Amino acid sequence: MAGNFNKKTDKIYLDYAATTPVDPEVEKAMRPYFGRKFGNPGSLHFFGQEAMAGVDESREKIAAAIGADFREIIFTGSATEANNLALRGAVREFRIQNLEYRKLLNPRIIVSSIEHESILATARDLESSGIEVIYLPVSRAGFVDLKKLKAALNEQTVLVSIMHANNEIGTIQPIAEIAEIIGNFRATSNKRHVENSRIAHVAFPILHSDVAQSFQYLDCDVNKLGVDLMTLSGHKIYGPKGVGALYVRSLNSKFCILNSILTGGGQEFGFRSGTENVPLIVGFAKAVELAVENREQESKRIKNLRDYFWHGFKKIFPRAAVNGSFTNRLPNNLNICLPGYSAEDLLVKLDLTGIAVSSGSACSARSVKLSSVLAAIGCNEKRIRQSLRFTFGKFTEKSELDEALKRIKNIIYG
Repeated sequence: MAGNFNKKTDKIYLDYAATTPVDPEVEKAMRPYFGRKFGNPGSLHFFGQEAMAGVDESREKIAAAIGADFREIIFTGSATEANNLALRGAVREFRIQNLEYRKLLNPRIIVSSIEHESILATARDLESSGIEVIYLPVSRAGFVDLKKLKAALNEQTVLVSIMHANNEIGTIQPIAEIAEIIGNFRATSNKRHVENSRIAHVAFPILHSDVAQSFQYLDCDVNKLGVDLMTLSGHKIYGPKGVGALYVRSLNSKFCILNSILTGGGQEFGFRSGTENVPLIVGFAKAVELAVENREQESKRIKNLRDYFWHGFKKIFPRAAVNGSFTNRLPNNLNICLPGYSAEDLLVKLDLTGIAVSSGSACSARSVKLSSVLAAIGCNEKRIRQSLRFTFGKFTEKSELDEALKRIKNIIYG
């Protein structure tokens, strides 16, 4: 598994939740589409058809990996774009379907308080334009309050967005159970709408889940999870940056759950205009293929490495404590508080000794904001400022962890 990443060097990478290196097999799969298979997929000649074949094959692979249909996979430029399309597109479609009732039905969306910033920032932007947003609280372990979710559902609810596993603390949410709650509400609501001849409302509320962090380790079959929309990311699973996908459930009727937020040539079945980035799409599909193939074995291996590292860390620093649930979290995630030490200072010292870790989401690491995720699970400012995230991956080796622990001990005790 070691490939050619980060070897014969004193650098130790323990920030796999931020991004992952491109797997050599992924790089190999992409290479022809930077060269002789360079055509525009929208062109009708041989070069275009060859490129489109690469896109179609990739779409088939990803659809098969999550139990979806070919036309339910929409390629985007990132998971952030996919999340924007999910929230904004659902609200837009809701409004289009309910023009007659717009004054009566002010759209509502529900998100958890520990969502990725691409969800929270989008929710806040929608809120500023008049959309009602409910931010669901979570427990100290990082789990969504399902009773409050049930209470928040109403006739105006367009969408519920709950990430499968958190990017900072690794907490795994009960998405299938959440889907059941929403499905039961929708069934009851639909019955009332049909009785009142307001059938334009039957698709809502819908469930969206971001599986960017979880896909590498958990089964993300859309039928088992019960989701209507699902976001995937290329660079979190050893694929290239700059590519993502959104699964969009087909209703097999005249109704849709999503509307495009980009205008243009109507690519991606009209949901996402713009010429497809063929090399990245092909690489993304290869990364998905490899992730599914190696998922069970890698999950066990990485969990063992994480637990080994945590056991060693506790020997060095007995007062260290885990943030969030330790029993129900991703196998590669370890978010810990080090009482008495500044995470910012430790990050610098670790970096100077060749160890790459983080204090939270990579998307907001360069800002001065405290982690909203740690705050949401009840951590005070002092604890947040003393917390670091270590995440492990397919190129992590036990010898690296031994060396990392040795360097950390030197930093703490001089």
